[in-house]
Amino acid sequence: MRLSIDHRTVYRFSEPQTRLVQMLRMTPENSHDQTVARWRIDVDCDATMRRGRDGFGNAITMLYCEGPIADIEIAVRGEVLTSHSDGIVRGVAEVLPPAVFLRATDATPRDAAIGTFAIEASAGATGPIGMLHRLNRAFNGRFGLDRARPPAGLSAADAFLKPTATSRDLAQMFVVAARSLGIPARYVSGYSIVEGSLRPTPHGWAEAHVDGLGWVGFDPCTGRSPQEESVRVSAALDASGAAPVAGSRLGEGEEEMDVAVKVSAAQ
Repeated sequence: MRLSIDHRTVYRFSEPQTRLVQMLRMTPENSHDQTVARWRIDVDCDATMRRGRDGFGNAITMLYCEGPIADIEIAVRGEVLTSHSDGIVRGVAEVLPPAVFLRATDATPRDAAIGTFAIEASAGATGPIGMLHRLNRAFNGRFGLDRARPPAGLSAADAFLKPTATSRDLAQMFVVAARSLGIPARYVSGYSIVEGSLRPTPHGWAEAHVDGLGWVGFDPCTGRSPQEESVRVSAALDASGAAPVAGSRLGEGEEEMDVAVKVSAAQ
């Protein structure tokens, strides 16, 4: 499948900023099951951009802008060719051992309620891969999908108490559940058409490490593994570690952010 992606982020400031430093995790990489046909990042002001990698091995672009800056738009456009993979992640450089992804974080804490849900949902399954597929379907069946922008700072434990969940929160709950079963799991940020063509954030899903298979993707939004409808960009312990934009600003006042992501099957 050829997926066309248009991802725009606009920051507006109540007071002009002296300097902005942003880490952009917005660039997908080639792997066994995705090939970047074209990709570019544009900024509507004078800026310096430097490519690199973060501690999880994700491709990043460091963005440096000198003020005064009243607003800034970061526009990402591109096309990626994807293929069916049965959810198995292949051809991705791994810089950390799977055991690192058993760690809890503030956003993905150990939680008794999620742990109990994981045990009940995976009961009777044969082997880890069967347990994970059952768990994925259980999360898909328990929560209604919330397509709005996820609230900042909501942990997986708090999200589990609600009747609906965003893709971010579903993925983080899955990560907590898998880790409670002793299976390394991580959060993945990327693009997908499963929630419709236009949405206020990139898509989120999870990956779990299975001996003999490696990393395997699970998307609780669909109850199945991500396939050719998804473009993988970054992975980390939780959503904040894989956030498309993170950084700092030097200046007074408040900031306002608007995000629009459009994903479609290219003709």
